[in-house]
Amino acid sequence: MTLICLHTSLQNMVCVLALVQLCLWHFNGVFGDEVKSVSVMEGHSVTLHTDTQLHKHDVIVWKFGVQSPDEIIAKLNKEANKTSFIIERLKNHVEIDDQTGSLIITNITTQHTGLYQLDIIGKTVQNKHFSVTVYAGLSVPVISRVSSQCSSSSSSSCCCVLCSVMNVSHDVSVSWYKGKSLLSSISVSDLNIRLSLPLEVEYQDTNTYRCVVNNPITNLTQHLHITQLCHTCAASHLIVSLSCAAGSVMIVTALLIYCICRKHRKTQQHETVQTGEEEITYADPTFCKRHRHGPRCAVEDDVVYAGVMRR
Repeated sequence: MTLICLHTSLQNMVCVLALVQLCLWHFNGVFGDEVKSVSVMEGHSVTLHTDTQLHKHDVIVWKFGVQSPDEIIAKLNKEANKTSFIIERLKNHVEIDDQTGSLIITNITTQHTGLYQLDIIGKTVQNKHFSVTVYAGLSVPVISRVSSQCSSSSSSSCCCVLCSVMNVSHDVSVSWYKGKSLLSSISVSDLNIRLSLPLEVEYQDTNTYRCVVNNPITNLTQHLHITQLCHTCAASHLIVSLSCAAGSVMIVTALLIYCICRKHRKTQQHETVQTGEEEITYADPTFCKRHRHGPRCAVEDDVVYAGVMRR
């Protein structure tokens, strides 16, 4: 009884292993072809190589699709040694190498992102798959000073800057670095949006800061010049303060000059009055009544004539 049970268990195990092997063979036939990933920048050229020894009677067929490669875009008849077909909308971008059958895509755009399939039809059928990702060109990051991004507690001692990139494509990130150390980073998967990342630095900071925008292929860097971007505002504040101080000094000086001049004028008037009083001669006047036949009062020898001022 024990031997029979053991034999049955071995049979079941063999059946399971056989079933697994059949499944592996099936999936290998469907998904076994390796998908080669290719990344390229927009506007560049890329070649999808066959890496296969072609024979005289082979026919090369290239297919393309965003989700699955179901559209024939080019054919090459090796026996005739010429390209027999290229889809109309890709004639300015696609060509086939007559010797190798490789697909050459020139001046590539983001519309060429997708899956490509190579079929080599001869005595047997061989397939190759390619996944092509086209990245749009990066914009140079722009660093600007913004006060709204600063915290109120540090706005007096810190300079707040913002690194911005316009019209970013998928798989783009913006990062701040202090020397070689990463401070912060932000990424996006949407298209044609603005990506911004703030940073606070001290006015007197002497470290090196840089903003980097990158995708899986390339990157662009913009350095932060604290002395130019941040100290400009600080210097303007200093100039305003100095101007206000200078204006105050000028006003005080003008008031002092006015007071001195007024005091001096009063002193001169007082001296003039005193001088005038010293020149006044006081006398006892004698009034004579005039008669028709001449004066009757005795004329004294010492006569002083003076003007009379009425007050």
